[in-house]
Amino acid sequence: MQLFDQIQDAKKLIQSRWAGSPKVGIILGTGLGGLAEEIQDAVKIPYQDIPHFPVSTVESHAGRLACGTLGGKPVMAMEGRFHFYEGYTLQQITFPVRVMKAMGCDVLIVSNACGGMNPQWNKGDIMLIEDHINLLGDNPLIGKNDDRLGVRFPDMCYPYDHELIRQAQQIALEEKIVVHKGVFVAVAGPNLETRAEYRFLRAIGADVVGMSTVPEVIVGLHSSMRILGLSIITDMCLPDALEPAHLPDIIATANATEKKLRVLVRRIVACV
Repeated sequence: MQLFDQIQDAKKLIQSRWAGSPKVGIILGTGLGGLAEEIQDAVKIPYQDIPHFPVSTVESHAGRLACGTLGGKPVMAMEGRFHFYEGYTLQQITFPVRVMKAMGCDVLIVSNACGGMNPQWNKGDIMLIEDHINLLGDNPLIGKNDDRLGVRFPDMCYPYDHELIRQAQQIALEEKIVVHKGVFVAVAGPNLETRAEYRFLRAIGADVVGMSTVPEVIVGLHSSMRILGLSIITDMCLPDALEPAHLPDIIATANATEKKLRVLVRRIVACV
């Protein structure tokens, strides 16, 4: 079955349970799933009920699609995403973005928990993704292109929408939330990086590092969506002061900062 037909299957199932027409798709990363509680009149569909959807294997991810209203706008939010290190292909990982576009979303908001490599920033800070580096060793667009889904060679000059970034900065200023702008680098994982690797990643221009986000952004761009990326720095990855990272601590930091993220996302959605 072709990708286009698989997308229609998934769309049909979602429409059978929810009558909304979403404008914004939201992907909630590690420790950030609580944002879905902000969605009003939510219909929650387990991933396993949706044809061709992968199933999240990460403990902290609920594995549901929440459809409802946020900031007065109809939205679809993924409570947990999929990762390359789980064994999925990048085409499988990005399938939900295809479905969001088919449902009517023209804006994609992507969030993640990440490691901070910029020494001027701190654990718990939020970074607006201005650009990214793909070190996954793969690309979700490899293979035959379906012109119904997007062009063969999508331009990546401005992968993250400048106007959405500007709006997020203005909202953060009004809400007294500290945000930075910077570069996100995606690596395959699941192991964390060595000190030498952190030095390399910093040297090539990255401010934060994570194991997600870039595939979804590439497919979002391929689908002509406007994209905003938000990273919560959950641990500091400074080579000369590196300490072992612990998942419970990472999740705790993401949970603590999520309150600020909720305010940002809710207000950004209301603006689009």
